Amino acid sequence: MTSEEILKALYEETMVGNAPKVLELTNQGIADGMTPDSILFEALIPSLEEVGARFERGDFFVPEMLIAGRAMAGALNVLRPLLADTGAETVGTFLMGTVKGDVHDIGKNLVNIMLEGAGFQVIDLGVQVPPEKFVEAVKEHKPDIVGMSAFLTTTMPMFKVNIHELTKAGMRDDVIVMVGGAPVTQEYADAVGADGYASDASTAVRKAKELIQAKRQLAKA
Repeated sequence: MTSEEILKALYEETMVGNAPKVLELTNQGIADGMTPDSILFEALIPSLEEVGARFERGDFFVPEMLIAGRAMAGALNVLRPLLADTGAETVGTFLMGTVKGDVHDIGKNLVNIMLEGAGFQVIDLGVQVPPEKFVEAVKEHKPDIVGMSAFLTTTMPMFKVNIHELTKAGMRDDVIVMVGGAPVTQEYADAVGADGYASDASTAVRKAKELIQAKRQLAKA
């Protein structure tokens, strides 16, 4: 296969979520001397962006997004160390966690995969993350964005607690805070003082990029 054929096949197989084939094509591309950047930016990311666009149009649903995301995750496991070796720039650092009292992580994991695919460095704190752990992780990793996920209405108030703790630690202005999860709305995000909200993984990536860009432009001004 030529490089062009590999890229085309990667794009198509990622979209349908054929994880074994995506992994095989990724390894074949690397063995043939293709750069990890070209595989990521010319096939995998455009494919996942198309999956996101189809989801937003209502042509794809959560299962299709999940299997495409998982297919890409396998390729990323191969590409991640190679990209690190080339010193490829990341879009930004995204610290993610499901709030204390909540053990749901399917949505969070899908957002993580989409973010990684879009060029973010993702630090996943897992589930049941208490406020002090968010604060410690912000101190340690100095992320651009802190993402908080809640699936239950009973755990949504933890957003406000976490943001309050970041404020108390004097770090609220250093980070962008994004929130999301099934019961969360834009109105609720505004009420707790978050900077951004996304209803799905595709929107989360787009919003994260917009917020980072806006903050960096403000810093330059």
